[in-house]
Parts: sequence; structure tokens; C-alpha cells
Amino acid sequence: MESQIKKIHQQLMSKEITCTSLVQEKLDLLKQNTHNTVNSLLEETALALAKKVDAKIKNGEEIGLLEGVPFGIKDVYMLQGTYTTASSDLLKKYKAAYTATSIQKLLDAGAIPLVKENCDAFGHGSSSENTIFGAVKNAIDPTLVGGGSSGGSAVNVAKDFTVFSIGGDTGGSIRQPAGYNKVYGFKPTYGRISRYGLMAYASSTDCVGPIAKSIEDIRIVLNVMSGKDVRDQTSYASDVISEDLNSTIKTVGYYTNFIESDAISKEIKADFLSTLEKIKAKGIKVKALDFFNADVLVSTYYTLAMAETASNLSRLDGTNYGDRVEGANLKDTYAITRSEKFSEETKRRIVGGNQVLSQGFSDEIYLKAQNLRNQISARFSEDFETVDIVLSPVTPANPPKIGESLNDPLAMYLSDAYTVGFSLGELPTLTIPKGTNTGLQITADKKKDAEVLQFANFLNDIL
Repeated sequence: MESQIKKIHQQLMSKEITCTSLVQEKLDLLKQNTHNTVNSLLEETALALAKKVDAKIKNGEEIGLLEGVPFGIKDVYMLQGTYTTASSDLLKKYKAAYTATSIQKLLDAGAIPLVKENCDAFGHGSSSENTIFGAVKNAIDPTLVGGGSSGGSAVNVAKDFTVFSIGGDTGGSIRQPAGYNKVYGFKPTYGRISRYGLMAYASSTDCVGPIAKSIEDIRIVLNVMSGKDVRDQTSYASDVISEDLNSTIKTVGYYTNFIESDAISKEIKADFLSTLEKIKAKGIKVKALDFFNADVLVSTYYTLAMAETASNLSRLDGTNYGDRVEGANLKDTYAITRSEKFSEETKRRIVGGNQVLSQGFSDEIYLKAQNLRNQISARFSEDFETVDIVLSPVTPANPPKIGESLNDPLAMYLSDAYTVGFSLGELPTLTIPKGTNTGLQITADKKKDAEVLQFANFLNDIL
């Protein structure tokens, strides 16, 4: 698909459409939608910004490429003065006091925020059902889940309610819902985009990333949000990715552990192997690689993620943030507030994380997981000495029916089996909506985000 951002820019400059009419059209679609993608609309702000863009065009002024382009924001990002709920009961009345760096950069470029989008509360889930705003319904089949945790963001893009959306990816939270709803979703190299103003889930793997309908739109938004931020010491300065996306990839790797697993469906396996044959037919070498079993990746990821969750959410006790439920004393107030206001899934992760970090268990569990993470990262480095790109399915199976994940948390965790490893490795990974029913995942070595987009462009041409 062509770039929607460039198309809108041309339509605005040629006065084929007005920014106000465009924004109003998207707001109307968001209001009418029945997919549970909206936590709050930013109608007044969006229309005011749209009128300013129209005034500039009327006065003959040039506008930037993103100026006047409507977008959505997963409801875990701070946007000053707006409700920032994380789809949770605890923060349902919380208004942000400042704006996240990544969102501020988009505002500075003139993009217009329309909506805070539904998601799993605090990013805890793989289906966007763990939310007080109702389960997000899949864009293609509303009886299926939207995917998690950035489900509302992916569905809004798929249904053209927003031109692009900003999700958050910890263990696959952008890539999996992008695959379920057949759009593009990108998790950049860890640190390429500042995390300042993103509610922390697991700080060592949290990434800011775009969801869109074309690779070119992913590239444009990625370039705007990237860069060093003094308020996030893990961020780094990065090169601008060129519009020239010609691929020079010579060797593609794939993990046999993923493809020979009992968990993968016959349909996804057959489609993936067929894609490899098409790549070979273009003269690219395909190499099979051995890797850690998916259950090792999942257990390592959830051990570390739960530990970081318990630590990050310890500040949410009703004292400084969110709703407060009074008890007989301060200790009771903390306990009752957290017990009544956190979801079952969030409490499950906090309890698990506190167990991992508790005295007598931390050496046996937490440090062992850290050691495994180092081994996983080292194996990735070794593999990228022999291949340029790793290709994999996004998920081992099709999206579940709404309700199935809530009844089986373990199955929900295992649905992340093919995404969490790349998060632990801090690697750039893109979902493209082709190759299998839930898409393909393209991964490169750290800081080689451009190569991911280049190979995606190549795959678009042959699939």
C-alpha cells in the first residue's frame, strides 16, 4: 500500500481536502466504532489543531510532511492534560502532568492526536482483554481478540480510524496485534526512541514503536521519534533511515526450533516454509539455525518481566497516583487499594515478580534468568555473524476467540513464544502482514533497523 501520510500531505497542499474535514471524519469513525478501541477522544484539541493547519494552507504557507496527519496513542503514554489510564481501574481518573518525549516529537512535527487507545491494563496481556474498557475486537473478525497489549492501536489503523498509531512493545505488544489485524508494527532497537513518558512495564525491554499500513509510513514516523533524550539514559543518537529501501540482503536465517515445534499450526508452518522457497528462488541463501526452545524464551522473559513489573508498580498504592480506597490505617489503605484496583492479571504478575525477587529465591530464579538472557543475547550476536536477517512467524497459531485467553493464562503467555526472544536481545523487529495468516517477523542485529525495513520492502514485492 502507498504511504497514507504522503497522500494526505498532497491532498492538503492541493486543497483537495481540508484538515478539519479529515480530522472530523476520523473522529466520527472512532465514535461509531464497535471494536472497543477508544479510551478517550481528544476531539477539542484535535479540531483546534486542524483549524491551524487549514489557516496555514489558506495563507499559502508550506506545511511539514506530518502536519495535519491524525494519529492514535496507546493509553500508556503521557499527554499533558489528558486522561492516561493504562486501561486500569486504578488510574481511570488520572490526568498526565507532562508529555512523553516520543509524543512531543510528533506534536512538534504537526501530527494531530485523536484518541487514547484501549490496551491490556499496564500492558499486561496478549489479547487486549485485560481492560476496564471492554475487550478489543479484531479488525477482521470481531469474534476474535484484537491482540495485545497494543490491540486498540492496531485495530484503529487496520480500520482506517487513524492514519498511524503509537504502540508500546515489551515482549511483542506491537508485533503480535499487528499480525492479528494485518498491518505493519515495528519494535525498534531498544533505546532508539526515548521511553520517557511511557508507563513502565518491564523497563529493560519496553520500546516505543509505530503501527501503520505501509513500510514508508513506519519509516517516516520512526525517523521523527528517534534520537537521544537526556531524560532517558538508555536512549541513543541514531542515523536517519533513507527513503531508498533497496535491499542488499544475501543470507536469511530461520530458527528450526520455531518451525519444528509442536505448538505451531500446520497452516502457519506450511505458509512459512513456502515463503522461504520464494526467497531462495530470488537467489538469496537461506540458512537453518538452532536456538533456545520457545519455552526457555518464554520462562526467561516472564521471570524478568514480572520482577520488573513488581518493582515498577510498587509506587501505585493510592498515595500519589490514581484512586485511593481508605482502610483502617495506612497499611490497610495500601493493601485494599491495590487489591481492589489492580486487575487479576496485574496481581498475578506482581505476586510472581515478588516471589522471583524474594529473599532466598532471587539467586536461584532472578539471577539465573539474567544469566540466560545474556546467553540468548550472545547467541543472537553469533547468528548475525552468519546471516543478515532472521525471518520467523509472528505467532505459532491464529488469534483466539474472545474469552479463551482469560480462561487460560498459560496459553496466553505461550502465544508470545516467537516474539519475546527478540525483546530479550534488544533487536529491531518488524511485523509485515504477509507470508502467514498472522504475518512474518523480520529481525536484524542491534541498530540495523534500516536493514529490517529494506528487507520488508523486498518481501512486499515477492509475496
